[in-house]
Amino acid sequence: MGSETDVDAVVIGAGFGGLGAALRLAEGGASVVLCEALAYPGGCASTFQRRGARYETGATLFSGLGEGQFLRQLRDRYAPELRLDFPDPVVELRAPGLTLPIPKDRDKLIDALCALPGAPQARLRAFFAEQGRVAAGLWDLFNDPALLPPWDLGGLARLATKAPGLLGLPRLMGRPLAAAVRRHGLEGFEPLRIYLDAVCQITVQTSSAEAEAPFAMAAMDYYFQGAGHVHGGIGQLAWALARGVESQGGRFYSACRAKSLRRESGRWAVEARGETFRAPLVITNLLPQDTRALLGAAPGAIPHLDSLAEAVAGGWSAAMLYLRVDPAVCPRPEAHHVELVMDPSRPFSHGNHLFCSVSAADEDRAEDGARTVTISTHVSMPELLAEADQGAKMRQVHEAMRQTLGSLAPELRAGQRDEMTASPRTWRRFTRRSEGLVGGAPRTAGLRHYTGFWPRAVAPGLYLVGDSVFPGQSALATALGGHKLGAYLLRGRPSPRASLMPRPADVPPRLAP
Repeated sequence: MGSETDVDAVVIGAGFGGLGAALRLAEGGASVVLCEALAYPGGCASTFQRRGARYETGATLFSGLGEGQFLRQLRDRYAPELRLDFPDPVVELRAPGLTLPIPKDRDKLIDALCALPGAPQARLRAFFAEQGRVAAGLWDLFNDPALLPPWDLGGLARLATKAPGLLGLPRLMGRPLAAAVRRHGLEGFEPLRIYLDAVCQITVQTSSAEAEAPFAMAAMDYYFQGAGHVHGGIGQLAWALARGVESQGGRFYSACRAKSLRRESGRWAVEARGETFRAPLVITNLLPQDTRALLGAAPGAIPHLDSLAEAVAGGWSAAMLYLRVDPAVCPRPEAHHVELVMDPSRPFSHGNHLFCSVSAADEDRAEDGARTVTISTHVSMPELLAEADQGAKMRQVHEAMRQTLGSLAPELRAGQRDEMTASPRTWRRFTRRSEGLVGGAPRTAGLRHYTGFWPRAVAPGLYLVGDSVFPGQSALATALGGHKLGAYLLRGRPSPRASLMPRPADVPPRLAP
């Protein structure tokens, strides 16, 4: 029989959502245990080592790292020595007949689109003016957590000052981004459509024809909102936040998989690592279906979990290529990203669309001095699960990825020293996410996205964080969502308004399950 420990809160899963929640609760003086099944934190946004090289788990670009922004404040507090790099261009988008470097400066991107042959310049600038107003208003919410619900009086007062930037939202809500494109007469300008489909696919997980317009318009500014690279890998920031939890009095356990979660006498009991943690509050940084399985609940027992699980199950996993490449083939010494579209007329998935993250020359990622490249493509889980031979399907996807890479980024293919592949089965094995699902629910057009702004318990004292719940996808969004949930659960306890993340006070918190 293992030992038993009473704490204020248990957080299951050390992805950025779990890290944000555990850190905020620990900063508020709560006794917190953070359990992670893997040997390292970060979840889908982590850094792992195989065959003598270190890779980013996913080919991703991280935002919110600019001066004064949320992830930057976390880094400044808990790992000021951690180097941040800001590549320019942020991403290079390549498709047949189109090479579009996406610079850090938004206006320069608009100028580049306007300079393309046949560009309807006045209509392009009008569209981006509308998009810029919407994006600025929504990004204000991400840069100041007090502006996100649930609000206190101070947050409401500050939100009121931002209201003018949000006035255009009602006519966009419930409509796809493509409708705004048509309203500006831009549906025939193919380079814009390729750019919008590419940015929407990696941010809101769907095409511009289907993406909920306000979410997509905000995502279009992702590149310009402190998009950067954590030197050594995003796992360095994840470790810094995990150690931050410990520095604030919490406990972080890696290689500690939660095996069961049950309700006993008004408290939760979490079985993990041969120990039972008892707490009035549990936060899971898991998929809704994995939370349901941990509870041992049958479908239908918890309708809110069922609806979240259904939305996620209709989305994506990813196929991956992990490469070691000769440094001589990389013309840019800094870490950078290349986005490739083989056939813009086909869906941006299954090897037709790739996002490639290339490590920096001075990161010392591989024993042989090679640079590492993480390459991902979206895989539709409903389509894959309908296949009789899923292994054969994944071999086709990986071969399509190689063909796209060889056609549009031949320098990376030519300099390849080693290749590893990954599939939804790999994601399921290493991240323990049901079916290997990643990326959360696609933000397709519809008003349903606006009903989940407030934290909502799926059972008394049980909450979810991560890409399945508001505010959604990306390390920034999940960390911010975890932080806001932690603040909500500490409500009623005074904290200094001057600090984004106040340090613990001497009085114990009042957790509100």
